[in-house]
Amino acid sequence: MLDAHDPMISARPVRFRGGGFTVSPRRWAALVAFALLLALWEAAGRLGWVSVLFLPPPSMVGRALLDMVQDGSLWQHLRASLLRIGVGWALGTLAGLGVGLAMGIFSLARAVGLPLVSALFPIPKIALLPLFILWFGIGEPSKFATIGFGVFFPTVIAATSAVDAVPRNLIRMAQSFNLPWPRIVLRIVLPGALPGILAGFRITASIALILVVAAEMIGAEYGIGAFVLSAGNLMLTDQLLAGVLVLSVLGLAIGTVLTVLERRLLRWR
Repeated sequence: MLDAHDPMISARPVRFRGGGFTVSPRRWAALVAFALLLALWEAAGRLGWVSVLFLPPPSMVGRALLDMVQDGSLWQHLRASLLRIGVGWALGTLAGLGVGLAMGIFSLARAVGLPLVSALFPIPKIALLPLFILWFGIGEPSKFATIGFGVFFPTVIAATSAVDAVPRNLIRMAQSFNLPWPRIVLRIVLPGALPGILAGFRITASIALILVVAAEMIGAEYGIGAFVLSAGNLMLTDQLLAGVLVLSVLGLAIGTVLTVLERRLLRWR
């Protein structure tokens, strides 16, 4: 018989090997990599490795951004872009949620809407801007329509898919208890679809940012897109990159707002 007290067969601690490729946070790694990238970029410009006309160093971009802040042009362009993003995204999201939820709940709505969405979704939305200008004029309505149209279809797809992902057992259980149909939708379907809908918001917010820049480059006096286009035409690459930096920060800010919204609305998970 084996003796548990035998030193040759005594129990030894075994290293845990079931981590399952768990991702551990390394926030310092991103900061170090970003700092090294900026240092290399600055050195390339100051040492003459790259012409500052084509790639100005971060210090020049920072000065150009500071000049925009001081003369007030940054707020003027940013205010115009934020207004277009807000209105266009809200219009496209509200319409997309209505159609997407209807397609997810009603068979007839899905039968009618799915072919139309599949046919119209692949169309590049910025290609329709000249048509919207003919319909709504060169002013703000055509830009709102472009952004709203681009946001509409991803929202429809996200909402429909989110409703499909709601466990049907929960719905059947509610029906077995004879819950009214509106209460099933409000208490089970919508809360269950909310995570997928909010995930779709991240995609549509990025699409809105892309479309507003493209729309402002075609026909706008103010806006970040118009500023970037003007700086590029004048070969003011430091101002051009300053505008690109503003767009990047704007995208990060929108993502942060959506993260806070998810935490507040999905506390029940």
